[in-house]
Amino acid sequence: MVEMAEKENVRERCKTGIDSLDNILYGGIPRANTILLTGSVGTGKTSLALEFLLHGAIEGEPSMFLSVTEASEKLMVNVIPYDFFESKLIDDGKLILIDLPLLYQRLGMVSAELSMEEVGLLVSSILDLVREMKVKRLVVDSITSIGYKLKTQEKIRDFILRLARGLSSQGCTSMLVSEVTTGSQGYSTFMVEEALADGIILMGNMERRGDLLRTLQVIKMRGTSHSRAKYVLDLTPAGVLLVPLLKGGGGS
Repeated sequence: MVEMAEKENVRERCKTGIDSLDNILYGGIPRANTILLTGSVGTGKTSLALEFLLHGAIEGEPSMFLSVTEASEKLMVNVIPYDFFESKLIDDGKLILIDLPLLYQRLGMVSAELSMEEVGLLVSSILDLVREMKVKRLVVDSITSIGYKLKTQEKIRDFILRLARGLSSQGCTSMLVSEVTTGSQGYSTFMVEEALADGIILMGNMERRGDLLRTLQVIKMRGTSHSRAKYVLDLTPAGVLLVPLLKGGGGS
């Protein structure tokens, strides 16, 4: 057991700040990994991703939220309920909120579908922001929405590969939020995202005794051992809480 603990500590960890999730991952996400945070609507993906960024910002790591569909002002409604959120984090440049549609406009990307050349330009622009602001944690919410603008699997694969490699080279740990329909057999909409990510965290809903419970399960995580058990997730003002899902007990 001691040998395993020592082995797990070889790779530097990016602590999510969610204690139970860090325990599941033997100390946190391996630094510079790209994680697919996936699940259906209402499973708490954005809340968990925001908490990951907030804890980084509090620890002095510049953290960026790249919002693809929601404006930053609306996003703030999700941040404010956390007891540990302070607007000073934004004022000091530790929590950075970027609206991707504004970046599209600035780059002249007005067409419904991006060309391969524009894919490269978009990745370069995001990586430039990460470099300039010394970002160590990045969330893209959602990679699915970007995929709809890229259209083809080839361009989606190229975008994710270039972005993940660029972020990793800068020591930036990232979460790509992915939308899937309830009951989906895969972990992503376009079926390429899950193969390219270093880790997959699956969030879901399940009914038990008439209650709808949020759940979380780490499917894969390169660079560390981890629990593959399913956990019940609760969103509270103190942050995300996870407890093991008890077997049986009248599930439906």
